[in-house]
Amino acid sequence: MAGRLKVFAWSDGFHRFTVATTSRPKALEAWGVGQDLFAGGLADEIREGDDYDAALARPGTVIRTGVAVDPGEVKPVRPKANEPAAKRARARRDQLKAELETLETETERALSELAAEREALDARMAEVKAKADRERKRLKAALNKDDGG
Repeated sequence: MAGRLKVFAWSDGFHRFTVATTSRPKALEAWGVGQDLFAGGLADEIREGDDYDAALARPGTVIRTGVAVDPGEVKPVRPKANEPAAKRARARRDQLKAELETLETETERALSELAAEREALDARMAEVKAKADRERKRLKAALNKDDGG
């Protein structure tokens, strides 16, 4: 993680959730909450204790400590995905996949059209060369006839 790590914590009354990260917004994101727990005084920065040490040992990982349930139990937890952000990310990924498929299809079609145009131009070039060769032979023959006779 870039920047200086700080340790933030909040409690739901049953558990205390602690995370070491570089900012309050990143802590809220790690906890998977949409409201600013800091503004309401529900979350704060801590500077010591077992939760502090556990969070610093695993930066970015939410550490859950039992307060009223399983008191003293300390374990890492996976935060719930922020549902709207996850949906936006999936939609964006799906959109990019669709755009990529469209690009591939259009590129393939354009290359096929160009290959067909190239074949037609090659055929016309062969015709022009063949006609020029015939005319050249005729003119040379006529020139030789005039020179000799």
